[in-house]
Parts: sequence; structure tokens; C-alpha cells
Amino acid sequence: MLKRTHTLGKLRIDDVGSQVTVAGWVHSYRDHGNLVFVDLRDRSGLLQLVFDPDFQAETHKIARTVRDEWVIAAKGKVRPRTEGMENPKLPTGQIEVIIEEMEILNTAKTPPFEIGSAEKTNEEVRLVNRYIDLRRPEVQKRISTRYHVSKITRDYFDELGFWDIETPMLAKSTPEGARDFLVPSRLLSNSFYALPQSPQLFKQILMISGIDRYYQIVRCFRDEDPRADRQAEFTQIDVEMSFVDTDDVIGVHEKLVAKIWKEILDINVMTPMKRMSYKEAMDNYGIDRPDLRFDMKLKDITDIAAKSTFKVFTSTVEKGGVVKGLCASGGGKYSRSDIEKTLTKFVGDYGAKGLAWFKTKTEDGKLTLASSIAKFFTPEHLQQIIEVFDAKEDDLLLFVADTEDIANKALAPLRCRLGRELKLYDPKAFDFVWIVGFPLFEWNEGEKRFDSLHHPFTAPVPEDLEKLDSDPAGILSQAYDIVVNGSEIGGGSIRIHQPEVQRKVFKLLNISDKQAADRFGFFLKALEYGAPPHGGIAFGLDRMIMLLTGTDNIRDVIPFPKTQKGQCLMTGAPSDVDQKQLDELNLRTQKHLHAVEEKEDK
Repeated sequence: MLKRTHTLGKLRIDDVGSQVTVAGWVHSYRDHGNLVFVDLRDRSGLLQLVFDPDFQAETHKIARTVRDEWVIAAKGKVRPRTEGMENPKLPTGQIEVIIEEMEILNTAKTPPFEIGSAEKTNEEVRLVNRYIDLRRPEVQKRISTRYHVSKITRDYFDELGFWDIETPMLAKSTPEGARDFLVPSRLLSNSFYALPQSPQLFKQILMISGIDRYYQIVRCFRDEDPRADRQAEFTQIDVEMSFVDTDDVIGVHEKLVAKIWKEILDINVMTPMKRMSYKEAMDNYGIDRPDLRFDMKLKDITDIAAKSTFKVFTSTVEKGGVVKGLCASGGGKYSRSDIEKTLTKFVGDYGAKGLAWFKTKTEDGKLTLASSIAKFFTPEHLQQIIEVFDAKEDDLLLFVADTEDIANKALAPLRCRLGRELKLYDPKAFDFVWIVGFPLFEWNEGEKRFDSLHHPFTAPVPEDLEKLDSDPAGILSQAYDIVVNGSEIGGGSIRIHQPEVQRKVFKLLNISDKQAADRFGFFLKALEYGAPPHGGIAFGLDRMIMLLTGTDNIRDVIPFPKTQKGQCLMTGAPSDVDQKQLDELNLRTQKHLHAVEEKEDK
């Protein structure tokens, strides 16, 4: 067999005259009768091979039989392409290899889709044939980026003295907000492991153990419905540090992010990054992961709306609701039909009952607001609204009247949609911000109890510790999220390291002493043996790669992804297993029980 000496995409004009042996997949071939041209592909790129009957007749004859995706090896000499025939789109476009010897290493069936136009192919077809889809240069570039980000991360933490430590994949079920994936134990009947939703308790125990600085690029599992930027099986860059505060953790990790963006995209990210309080984010953007590439802040006009005679607004205010809105610069181009059919339906999907609107217009040399509801406002009130939003000619003002929660949930995605449609930002720009000052708890109205806004191991700010007994709703946490372009790529907190504080938090979360002992007894016991102050963070690696490679589909950046239903279309997982395996685990499925019932009926 011909042994490869060079990868395809690395050869350049400086290699002219070199004898090389290359190997790869036939990307395309062109038989001109006399000359045969083959574009050969490996993960490093494409290279043009030339087969000339006058140079090597037998090899030329074999070359005429090859087809797309056949695997071949070829030996020849690098030469410059004929003047005028260069391909500036290819790094190897100035050269070609005149082949003297070729070997067909394997043939291939006609692929279910063409590598060069796979983006036009149904995603399901590509995922069923993922081994072919992975050959696409654009997919391999994403996988390459994933590898390089992982390497940058490992090198960075190694230089700072962190240890890469593995934590168990088979662990105790300690619910953290999502459903666990359960794994039955064969040796301990009727007992189950859980696949970890995160290494949270293990990495805290590592700090209690004196490890001091830990990191891990780790697989995590949550049995929840997948979506465009989340999978049930995902990867985290997971970190924990001892004897630190919020500034220490943020300082280390914003430098990591800046290093990744510089080395992958050659973009300089300024540090220290901006910080914004949770309250400011919710007030101005309606969401705790705001896209700051454009302005368009939300404004509350409840006080003005209360003075109007527009019943939708006044009745909402009387019930304790708010009237909140935004001003879309240049949004005057939206027609009434666009607003009332498209945009109103859009916010309806987020719970809003309607969408009120004004357009700016000039009358008698003065800017005013025009709408079917303008008659319910005095000219003075209309001017006040213009001033609140600093509205300009040809702007569109949109409002939701409802509870503050629903107003925010509807306006935040509307803001992002308008920013995109009106081209208010550079899609290639990146704007980073740390969100801090989160509440420790959020009230669960349905169950009449508190929930953790992050997780139950997040520490309160020291000055609010006394509120654990008197004012839980007023406690701020030492949590922090890093957000870029409206996407949260990482989040963490300083942890509770005093056992008595941890027990109080559990009680406020309606976790009884018995439940705490059953779920977290091993951890509470560890806290009693001298836990240092510690904190950490976890980055979503998949989501980070999405941003770095410019895709909005998480399946694009995972080598073997799952569908929206959690299926691997290539392997057919999840699937049935033999009854013998179930018997060993003392498990019965509905399918098995139905079969037993049918047998008994007969």
C-alpha cells in the first residue's frame, strides 16, 4: 500500500518539485477524455490531482474508473498550475500533483447526499448518515474548533495550577432542577444510579479535600426536552477554586474567554468585561441574558398609561400590572398588518394578550405619535412617551400591558427579533457582560414556596445572611453569569461552605431534614469537617462552539448529536434490549407486562 507522506491541505507553492504521496476521499472528478482531474479531500483540505495518459497511461486508465467518495492513495510530483487556471478560493489553488502511481484503497456506494451541497439536504437524512455528514469541510471545521477550544482551556488551566480531575458518571440521584437519567444496578436490586446533571457536589467535595484548584471538561446529562441550543447530553468546562471571592473567579475566567476568542477568531476581547446587575438587566432588557450589541432598552410607562383613557392600559394598572414597551429605531417601515398579525402573534406565544403600538410622525414641524389608540392620550402624554424613549422620526413604539413577568417575557424576544430584522447590529460582533446581583430565591406561586434561582448550594452575599430568618425574598446571592450576544455561555457562584447556612437554605427550599439527609447527607457531613470558602463556574462548551462557528443549531457542533426527541438516528438509540438483560436487573417494561397479560387471557 502507498504510504501517505503529506496531508492534502498543507501543500503550497513552496513544495513545487517535491515528490509526495497523498491519500483521501475523491471529492470530485472531471474526465476530459485526455486529462483526468481529481479533487482529493482529507480533513486538512482539498488538492487537485492530474492524471495524464502521456505521463502514465496505466494510472490514467485506473483514474477514469474512480467515483465520488472512493478512498485512494496517489504518488506524484507537485507542480504549479497552468497560468490562469489557479483557484484563489483554495489554499492549495496555485498547485497540483501530476500522478505517476495510484492505488484504490476502497470503493464507495453512491452517497445519499452530495458532500458539497449537504446543507440543502434534510437534517434527518444527514443525521442518519452522520459518518458521511462528518466528512463535510464545514462540519470538520466546527469539530476542529471544538478540539482547539478544549486544548486552549487545558493549557490555560495547567499554567494556573489547576488539576484536571474526573468525577463519577454513576452517582447518587440528587435532583438539581431537571429529571435525572437513571441507571439500574444489577448487584443491588431495586437501586439506581443517576447520570450526573453536573459534577456540582463532587467538585465542592474536592475543595473540602484540599485540592484547591480543579477543572474538568465533562459530560453532563439532563432528561429534559432538547432545543436548538441544548441537548439532554452536553459538555461543560467545569471549574472550582478555594479561598476566592466573586472577583477572583470572574477574573480568571474572563481571561480564558478572551484567550479563546483571540486564538480562534483573532478578536480582541477587552477585559475586565462589563458587569450589570440582575435588576438592571430585567428592567432594561426583560431578561437576565441581554444582547447588548444594540440599544433599544425597555421602558416602563405605567404612570403615564394610568392617566390615559385607554381601558386596556388602565385596567391592567388597576390590577397591579405594568405597561412596558420599546422603541424600534427605523421600525416605521412595519405596516399595520405586520404589527397586528405578525408581531402581535409573536408576543402572544410568550403569554402577552396583545400589542399596542404607535408610530412617530411630524405634524406642524413637531414630532408626535400616530395610532388608533392615540385618541386616548392627551398631546402632553404623547410627548412624555416620546421623551421617555427619546423617539425619532420613523420609529415604532410597541407596548405590552400585563404582569411585569409576562411583559418582560414577551418584550425581550420581541426586542431581539426587531434588532435582527432592522439590522441594528453587526452580526459578527461580540458583546460580553457579566450579570451579577441575582436574588438567592424566586417565589414559586404554584407551590407557595421558594425555589433557588441558581441552585441550592449558592451562597448569599455576606451582608444578607441575617435575612435568612427574616426576609428570604430580599437576599442577594453571590452568583454570576457570563453572557454574550444574548446567550449565556457560563454561570457559577461562590458556594455555601458553612453547614448551618446550608441547612437553613434547604429549609427555605422546603427540603426537610430527612430529605436533606437522604439526598445530600454525605455532602452535609463533609461540610462539617472544615470546608474552605470556595466557588466556581461551568461553561457550556457546545453553546460556546456555536457562537465561535456562527451556527444557531447545537447539533451542528456535536459529533454525534441527538434529535429533538433525544434519539440518535445513526445508531437507533434509544432502543429495545433483550428480556434477559431486563431480568438481570429485575425490571419489567409495559411491553413485557402487556405480553404477560395477553398470555394469561389466553
